[in-house]
Amino acid sequence: MSSEQKFETQLQHFGEKRQDYHGAVVPPLFQNSLFTFESWEAIDAAFDDRTKNFIYTRGKNPSVSLVEEKIANLAGGENAKLFGSGMAAISSAILHLLNPGDHVITVKNIYGPTNNLLNAYLRRKMNIDVTYVDGENIDDFVQAITDKTRLIYLESPSSAVFRLQDIAAVAKLAKEKGLKTIIDNTWATPIFQKPLAMGIDLEVHSCSKYFGGHSDIVAGVIIGSEQDIRDISVNEFELLGGKMAPFEAWLILRSLRTMPIRMQKHQENAMQVATFLENHPKIRRVNYPGLASFPQYELGCRQMSGFSGLLSFELAMEDLNQIKTFFNGLKIFQIGVSWGGHESLIYAPAISYLKELPQEQFK
Repeated sequence: MSSEQKFETQLQHFGEKRQDYHGAVVPPLFQNSLFTFESWEAIDAAFDDRTKNFIYTRGKNPSVSLVEEKIANLAGGENAKLFGSGMAAISSAILHLLNPGDHVITVKNIYGPTNNLLNAYLRRKMNIDVTYVDGENIDDFVQAITDKTRLIYLESPSSAVFRLQDIAAVAKLAKEKGLKTIIDNTWATPIFQKPLAMGIDLEVHSCSKYFGGHSDIVAGVIIGSEQDIRDISVNEFELLGGKMAPFEAWLILRSLRTMPIRMQKHQENAMQVATFLENHPKIRRVNYPGLASFPQYELGCRQMSGFSGLLSFELAMEDLNQIKTFFNGLKIFQIGVSWGGHESLIYAPAISYLKELPQEQFK
């Protein structure tokens, strides 16, 4: 397919070999656990490269592979690997690049489970050291580098407060210092931001959000070079078992058809909500990179072609009962975790913190 075609067109047609499934306009679902072979020689040859041949669905499946090809093409990567959840993808990407005793630099306000993986699980199991930086200035990263630093993990925009990092500058620094980079690009998606083109090594996503778009799947993906994805496929993917189900991949294929249109509408709706909240007397602050008042608005415009549908805000009230009244009084917005689907959702991260922190620490 011509590289000059718009990505909207490529999402519709890239990788689809309709002659292989009788011209069906929708590729079939390969809901099978294994693949048979006509001879000893055929299966023996297939095992010469498990990453390219269909043997067992835990390793490779046609329904999954088609979606991987489309996502890699959209993000500008050489290859991609789908996982059973976003955290399976994130964990596999991080484990792929780290060795015991390594040092990781990451930004504050990263996704909670990612933070727990780095700062608790890997610190305990692999003696991984983690340094958190604001990340708004390149000097934050420069000053954090040690002789044991192996990985810089980015999330731009970051969770909850949506702080940005200068992706190209961090990637350049990492290459100069011989470090690896990973970015969680779930918020912006490859529709609005292409970190691989800026020099990032691995891009990860929770496909449960915008790639799925209908709140009916749980999945994740890693996008990167052919070599990295091949190595992850035969190691972290196969050995840790983070398999992607064919049916959920098929649902993502459905969702990719409308993803460009959905992302534009997400952006339009979020901008209307953010603008309304920004001018409301009972709102203290709105965090949305698409607002001209956002402190890093210019950086956002430089490295993103658009903004998505998730934002946060602070109510101008401290009383917990008033906050509960606000939540319980909403009519259109439903209370729930996650985002990126067709419904309007609201959630307060402090809800989960209340289960873990003393009342005096909750603010």
